[in-house]
Amino acid sequence: MINIVIGNKLKTLRKNKKMSQEEIADYLHMSQSAYARMESGESHSWANHILRICQIFAITPEELMRVEHSKTETNKKGKSPKEVVSQLSDEVIVQYEERIKELKKVIKDLKKERKE
Repeated sequence: MINIVIGNKLKTLRKNKKMSQEEIADYLHMSQSAYARMESGESHSWANHILRICQIFAITPEELMRVEHSKTETNKKGKSPKEVVSQLSDEVIVQYEERIKELKKVIKDLKKERKE
């Protein structure tokens, strides 16, 4: 869910700034298709680029992750705005922890290859 929320926010921010996906992707040093996956909610790589994204749009990470409180699914379930932000923050932490595990494995494999 968080990827879709962030993706929608990225698309809105980009369009408000009258920028193309390719322009944003260039700034983030990624392909346009990788950026498009972030906007569509198919990718969580926005978390790896959150600071640069916030620089582009002159917003804080909190603003990027803020859920609009109109008719979102979470509000239909009766969660307060603080609960929503807390849940999103927890999801971001989990995503970072997963990425750290992946990177540690890569480092371990590279060290192993170097010794061989």
